[in-house]
Amino acid sequence: MTKQQLIEKTVEVLQPFETDNLIEAMKHLSIKQVYSHPAVLFLIFSVFLFGIVRKSKAALLSLFSLVSCTVIMRYAMPVPGDNLSITSMIPFIGGGLLVGGVIIYFLLIKSD
Repeated sequence: MTKQQLIEKTVEVLQPFETDNLIEAMKHLSIKQVYSHPAVLFLIFSVFLFGIVRKSKAALLSLFSLVSCTVIMRYAMPVPGDNLSITSMIPFIGGGLLVGGVIIYFLLIKSD
């Protein structure tokens, strides 16, 4: 295999991972589809186990913030074709304050 063929094959394999393709794929996925993917479940499970075994506050709070942000996005984002209004921003603002408060409490206020 020549160098040019190797480069062409590498470009062909990495084509789906370009930023435009990833963003376009994420636009059409639902939260249920994302959380049912085996790679995402494995990543969440491994971070959870790491946080439990190592007693890592940072790992567990990162996992908490990831899951909380996806739940907030699920309830705060308007349906396609609808405009963003103040009433749809209330869950986003409240959830953001709640998640921020929990993270600030566990990282800064409550110390070991």
